[in-house]
Amino acid sequence: MSGDSVAWEEIVRQYHRRIYNICYRFTGSPHDAEDLTQEVFIKIYRTLSSYEVDRGSFMTWATTVTRNLLVDHFRRSKQDRVTDSMDSAPAEHEDAPTLGERLSDPGLSPDQRLQRRETQEMVQRAIQRLSPELREAVILRDLQDMGYKEIAQALHVPEGTVKSRINRGRMELARLLSRTYRQVM
Repeated sequence: MSGDSVAWEEIVRQYHRRIYNICYRFTGSPHDAEDLTQEVFIKIYRTLSSYEVDRGSFMTWATTVTRNLLVDHFRRSKQDRVTDSMDSAPAEHEDAPTLGERLSDPGLSPDQRLQRRETQEMVQRAIQRLSPELREAVILRDLQDMGYKEIAQALHVPEGTVKSRINRGRMELARLLSRTYRQVM
C-alpha cells in the first residue's frame, strides 16, 4: 500500500506544474487553475485504472483528462461570465511561468523587464479572448510544446483539425494583439 502512495506522489510531483499551467493558461486565474488542477488529480486518481499504455503517453492521457475537465468548467461558468470581463489582467503566480519568464534574460534593465511583463500580460489577455477550441490548441502546442499527434489524441480530433485550429488561433491572436498594440500606441 505504501508503494501506491509513493507512486501517486511521484505522479503528482512530475505532472502538477504542467497540468497547472494548462489550467492557468486556459482560465487566466491562479485561483481557478489551482482548483481545477486539484480536480484533475482527483479525476486522474479515480480513473487511473482506465489508462492504457498502448494508447499513448501518460501525459497525453492526463492532458485529455485535463481538457475534458476544462471544457466542463467552461460550460458551467459560461453563465457566470455575463458580468465578468475576459479582458481582466491575469494575476502573476509563481507556479505559472510565462514563456517569456522561461526565456528571461537576467541582464535586462528594470524598464525592459517592465515592458516584457506588460507584453506578457497583453498576450495572456489576448489568449483569453480566443474561443475555447482555438485557445486549447494554441496553448497545448505553443505553451506546452506538445506535438500535433499528441494534441490530436488529447482533443479527440484529427491531426488536420489540430493544425487548422492552431493556425486559426495564431492568426486570431495576431489580430487581437495588433489591435491592442494600435490602441496602446
